[in-house]
This record gives sequence, C-alpha cells and structure tokens, in this order.
Amino acid sequence: MVGGAAARDAVLRARRLPTLSVGLHLVVTRGRPVLKPAEIPALVDREGRLPESLARAGFRYFLLPAARRQLRMEVRAQFAAFRETGLPLDHVSVHNHMQLHPTILGLILEAVRGDAPPPVRLPYEPFLPSWRADREGSAGRLLSWLFLYPWAGLVRRRLESDDVPCNASLFGMRDTGRMATDRVLGLLAHLPPGVSEIHFHPACREPDRDLEALMSRDVADALRAGGIESVRFGDLGKRKR
Repeated sequence: MVGGAAARDAVLRARRLPTLSVGLHLVVTRGRPVLKPAEIPALVDREGRLPESLARAGFRYFLLPAARRQLRMEVRAQFAAFRETGLPLDHVSVHNHMQLHPTILGLILEAVRGDAPPPVRLPYEPFLPSWRADREGSAGRLLSWLFLYPWAGLVRRRLESDDVPCNASLFGMRDTGRMATDRVLGLLAHLPPGVSEIHFHPACREPDRDLEALMSRDVADALRAGGIESVRFGDLGKRKR
C-alpha cells in the first residue's frame, strides 16, 4: 500500500531483504490515496479518504465519468509511487479484492500492458477445498463462492486475453486473521490443481494464529510430504513466457 502510513518503513525493510518479493497492493477503497484530495474530489470524502462502502464505490467508479477519470489518475499515481521505490514489481493485487470490478481491472490491465506484465492476483476461493479444510462456516462459504464465481471467471478471461499471469485459487478470503495451523494443514491436504495462494494477515489479531502457522514445522513438513512447490507470484510470469 504505497499510500499507507508505514509505506516508507516497509520499503526500507524490503530493501534489506533482497529475496523478498513485493507486490503493489492498490488501494481504491477504505484507505488514503496517493494524490492530494483536491486532485480527486470525486473519489474522497471530507477527510480525504477513499470510500468505505465497497458497493457505493463500485457504482460510482462504473457510472460517473469524473470518478473514472480521477480513478485512472490515482491508479497511475500508485504504480508510479511503487516504481519510485526501486523495488521489482512482483505482482499486483487490490485492497478488498476490488480487481473484481470491471473498471478497476481495466485500469490495472492498462497500467501493466507490455511485453512482460506482472501477475495479477485472482480472488477466487473454490468452495469444496475451503470447506473440507475444517468444515466450518459452510453456508457463508457457499454463498460467497456462488456470488464471486461468475465475477472471478470474467477476471480470469480478461487476464488470459491480455496474456497476464494469475493464480488459479486463493484461500483464506473468509478467514482473515484466523489461518491457524490446523486450517492450513487442512487446506494443504485438499489443494486443487494449479497454483494456489494462501492468504495470511499476521499481526492483525491476538493470539497471532497466522504467524504461528507461517512458522509451523508441521506446515513445512506437510509441504514437503505433499510434494507442494513454493513459488513466488513473479514465477508465474516466467513460466508463462
């Protein structure tokens, strides 16, 4: 999040970790923009913040020409801010998975167009593997999958038509801050074919179950035993080429 309060500190830390792959997490909702509020009045509230309501933002970005123009400016500014860090762009994702919105996805594709576009995260969580991991929240998972399935399919087709690499699945969308070791082990036992991302948000809750899972020897052993290869998003582009 290049406009975040801790962005400068994060960049300094990333520069000290040359093997760490860093992506641009675009913020078009629930955060602060990179541009000054006066430059994008159709996007921000009186406090200079981007919309809190995802639905309201979606309608504005789709229907209002002024909002679309200013959104293009903000997206370009965030890409430019990432380039200024000097870090290689490993991949692109969007806060609150707003790449599912056709206008926002179009602006991303416009920004990454070229000979070697970076991968873009596909926010698609298949129902059965997600449910089999711990068999909890079945109704909510099913409704979420039914709602997102057609949108994710459209995103996948647009990425493929522009030759932009993406993951096949993303797990943890409904389990932010609750990716405990047992759940991760359950997911590893039921991963579908293709490249899956597992979504972690360490340090967002106490106790920090996500960090415990990331540091777990059991998880490391399960990866090896299952013959699961760990890759970076950027590796998807290399394989595609």
